Amino acid sequence: MKTMRVCMSMCVALALAACGKDGQRALGTLEWDRISVPSPAAEKIVAIDVREGQQVRAGELLLQLEPTRTRSQLDALQAQAQQSAQALAELKNGARAEDIAQAGANLAAAQAQAIDARTYYNRVLPLGQRQLVAASDVDSARAAADHAEAQVRAAQQALLELQHGNRVEQIAQGEAAAQVATAQAAYQQVTLEKLGLTAPRDAKVDSIPYKLGDQAPVGAPLVVLLAGDAPFARVYVPEPLRAGVHVGDAATVRIEGSDKTWGGKVRMIRNDPSFTPYYALTGQDATRLSYLAEIQLGGDAKGLPAGVPVTAEFGQ
Repeated sequence: MKTMRVCMSMCVALALAACGKDGQRALGTLEWDRISVPSPAAEKIVAIDVREGQQVRAGELLLQLEPTRTRSQLDALQAQAQQSAQALAELKNGARAEDIAQAGANLAAAQAQAIDARTYYNRVLPLGQRQLVAASDVDSARAAADHAEAQVRAAQQALLELQHGNRVEQIAQGEAAAQVATAQAAYQQVTLEKLGLTAPRDAKVDSIPYKLGDQAPVGAPLVVLLAGDAPFARVYVPEPLRAGVHVGDAATVRIEGSDKTWGGKVRMIRNDPSFTPYYALTGQDATRLSYLAEIQLGGDAKGLPAGVPVTAEFGQ
């Protein structure tokens, strides 16, 4: 009986020691910095130049999207930009000499018609006063003379408009329209170039969600890369440890099932707890809080895979 009590006491002590040890560790997974290369347009994948697990260099071609439609849109926008540029040049150059000469000829013709109409009215007016012609004929002659003189004034203003050229505001509007057309063409040019997706930095291809011939929506990740010189551990720090963990602190990371350890430094730790809000817990329940942290490992961990479970201990 006494022996049984001793065994039970030892089991309880070991269990408490184990609980205390777990309370000093943070659990999580090993991760790499992930880069998603999104689809710039809803186009079909026509070529895939890499495979999953392959190391790629910055600027290396990953895959190619169908460029036909985007290139046609670019051609149309470039034509519009050229049209706007020519329209702006026309505004700045003003009227042609031939147009000014034509306006001058129209003015001379209107002046001749006005002189003829006024002469006829002056001839009819005395006859009307002596009642040799109808009053309506006199009124018609006066109206024709006034109309002819109004046509002269209109022809004069048309000639002045051509001689003075376009207004400053019209030229400014033409410049703005040309800039808009040029910017739209440049935007489409960038989109066309992005149809050949390249690696933004040195990395390893983690996954290619879509296959040859697929047409992904705009913004969908076409290639997922793992970048960085070494992985990092994403762990959840228990509330009792949170006050003693700061950015820059040393940490020791161990992969589950392995006795080997890797050293690292805390590069980030959240101020807000994960999952359960802090105001919902009181007393002993507060120990259930956990805080997300990231521990950057050194170059000796470069070959470690992503996703494996790890434990971390803080301090030297």
